[in-house]
Amino acid sequence: MSDEKRRGAEEVEDGGPGAVFMSFVVMEDLLDKLKLLNYEVDFCRQFGFKPFTRHYFAIPTNPGEQFFAFTSLAAWLFTCAGKQFDQPQEYDDPNATISSILDQIRQFSYSVDFPPSKLKQGCGEQCISVLDHAADEALKATNFTWRKPSYPEEEMEEDNIVDDESELNLQKVENEMEHDVEDDFEEEEHILDLDGLKKMHTKKDAGESSKPEDIMQSNTDAAEWKLEVERVLPQLKVTIRTDNKDWRVHVEQMHQHKDGIETSLVETKTYLDKLHDEITRTLEKIGSREKYINNQLEHLLNEFRAMQDQLAETKERYRQGSGGVTERTRNLAEITEDLEKIKQDMEDRGTSMTDGAPLVNIKKAIQRLKNEIMQMDIRTGVVEHILLQARLKDKTSNLQGVGDDMDNGGFDYKAY
Repeated sequence: MSDEKRRGAEEVEDGGPGAVFMSFVVMEDLLDKLKLLNYEVDFCRQFGFKPFTRHYFAIPTNPGEQFFAFTSLAAWLFTCAGKQFDQPQEYDDPNATISSILDQIRQFSYSVDFPPSKLKQGCGEQCISVLDHAADEALKATNFTWRKPSYPEEEMEEDNIVDDESELNLQKVENEMEHDVEDDFEEEEHILDLDGLKKMHTKKDAGESSKPEDIMQSNTDAAEWKLEVERVLPQLKVTIRTDNKDWRVHVEQMHQHKDGIETSLVETKTYLDKLHDEITRTLEKIGSREKYINNQLEHLLNEFRAMQDQLAETKERYRQGSGGVTERTRNLAEITEDLEKIKQDMEDRGTSMTDGAPLVNIKKAIQRLKNEIMQMDIRTGVVEHILLQARLKDKTSNLQGVGDDMDNGGFDYKAY
């Protein structure tokens, strides 16, 4: 957990928290550049690739597929930039392909400050950076230049307030208020207010006493008054803006929709009635035709049912018979196997009875025994002869020893 926090702090110190998502932004810019180069037709259709998504090289999905797409796209961009670069194959050596791509990027005067193994994944910040530089060079080769954006000029609206249904002037508002007051008075006509009548009489008398005796004359210039009225008139208008959340607007919309439904229903009802009549007539025709067909084919249906019953009986008999045949076939196989064994035994016995090979083998064995007996006799004779000679030598030596002892005047009886 501490390592993750430390890495997060390092990333924030290096480029801020948004640096982690910078590859997504560069990938979107790269996709716009590829669209300017018309890669969907010149690259995707020619080499059998699908158009890339916005974050295809920013998110790892399938390393093998992404690496092949990365190398193929880089080679195509180098070709668009006017460089001679062979299109890589799927089973080429990845180290050699990456080395060629980095050499070509260095020829464009771009510095490579990451190890080549970062490109083996086929995605990531390094792959997007290489493709972005290659796309820039391809756009330069096509003489494409980025122009300054031209913003549309906004026309200044005049401060003219257009009279519409949502605008009311003060005179209309006063008329409506007076109309409401009159309605209130009409509703309360049955109530006799004596205090109100007294006040009205007192006000009437006071008004008659306060009337001026001379005619009042205005000292205001009529032209100036008209100018002042024209200047102040726009400010005296009251603009009531419609609010979609107001219930009155919803009620008005409900009434409008109801009127539209009623008018549409009048037109649609006639078509629906006609369609209902046609469907009813068609169903009646279908029912009458069905009855007619059933009456015509009733005897055939009966025959068909009878044949189905016979077929079911025949299948049942066949199933029973096939069960007996299976059992008998198994018994026949066992009997046949026993018969084959008996035949084999009889053939072996007949062969042994008529064949003289055993007799010949016996004679040969007897002859071998005779030879071996003769050899044993010879060996026995040789051994007896050797033993006889050994005994004679011992006897001779013993006799010589006896003679010597007798000569010396003594006789050794232990020798015997």
